[in-house]
Amino acid sequence: MKPNQRRIQTELIHAGEMAERVEGAVVLPVFQSATFASGASVASGASVASGASVASGDTSSYDEIRYLRLNNTPNHQVLHRKLAAVTGGEAAVVTASGMAAISTALLSLLKAGDHLLAQDCLYGGTYTLLTEVAADLGITCDFVPGNAPEAWRAALKPTTRLLYVESMSNPLLEVADLEAAVAFTAEHGLIAMVDNTFASPVNYRPLEQGFDLEVHSATKYLNGHSDIVAGCAVGRAETVRRITRRLNHLGGCLDSHACFLLHRGLKTLALRVREQNTIGQRLAEFLAGHPAVRRVNYPGLDSHPQHQRARRLFAGCGGVLSFELADPGAAAALLEGLSLAVSAPSLGGVETLVTRPAATSHSGLTAAERARIGIGEGLIRVAVGIEAAEDLCADFGRALDRT
Repeated sequence: MKPNQRRIQTELIHAGEMAERVEGAVVLPVFQSATFASGASVASGASVASGASVASGDTSSYDEIRYLRLNNTPNHQVLHRKLAAVTGGEAAVVTASGMAAISTALLSLLKAGDHLLAQDCLYGGTYTLLTEVAADLGITCDFVPGNAPEAWRAALKPTTRLLYVESMSNPLLEVADLEAAVAFTAEHGLIAMVDNTFASPVNYRPLEQGFDLEVHSATKYLNGHSDIVAGCAVGRAETVRRITRRLNHLGGCLDSHACFLLHRGLKTLALRVREQNTIGQRLAEFLAGHPAVRRVNYPGLDSHPQHQRARRLFAGCGGVLSFELADPGAAAALLEGLSLAVSAPSLGGVETLVTRPAATSHSGLTAAERARIGIGEGLIRVAVGIEAAEDLCADFGRALDRT
């Protein structure tokens, strides 16, 4: 950490806030207005709080047009400054969903005729975006193993512009060779883009490690309460300016009340994630020792193939794990037998959620495609909340004993 640099839990509370509180309010209000008077300053506090990052992805300033679709209301601007500060980026922009952040970023940085390399075990929505939507627009993609830089080199083309990876893959929790990704893109003049949703800025800080662009589904850990859908992109100011301009025309803006809820959720991010690191580790160790479980995928376990890399790069291994049952046919019965964990998609909230990736996040893939990347019918993904680890282990133990 640089001298006098504030720690992340402090930045999450104070970075980017208005220097003067609006009408004395301790919490930033919801500016429930689609439009703002031209040339007007924000009431009682347009300036940035002392010590906060002034970087933002906004393409309009306070004396220009301010309109909700342009992502430059006061609620947006405070979020942009805070996200830039806590990730170590120059600028940030929030979007209507994680997929809006990913799709808008890619469509801002790539054009027809361009080629990208992407990790071969991606979130299903991203995979479909690349194989269908991007392909329809003339953007080609080769999927490469996240841990085989020699395969990246073999797939490189004169038209390659970008390498896309996830800090921890969904749902197998593979940790790509992130250090090699930065070196490879620097060597070949490519953009290094990472989806850091699973790690969050608490556990991994890719921009400080050399990545050009970091995206998140802010629905997950950044918000942390399972009550909004949102996304964000963070990186160099010029890159975020391009993304913001494209976003303004595609229309994927985040409404002001969702901005307010994301702003609120961010303040407890460090506390929640550090607790989920501990709970995730405890549950992974418990499941690894149960006879009904064939394998557990969690980077915090010694058995994980990238365990040493995770220890070197991450402050914690997060709250998501997956495991394969010895009897794949027992998956549905297991989900029904849980009393604390809720069978529902998503992750990063305060309640524990369980899903079968074959029926949720990767249901858009064919059975053959799922098999190729290791997603079987008996694979269960767990996103721990902040319940007591002892209670969660007991809940899973009872359900497993009945399968």
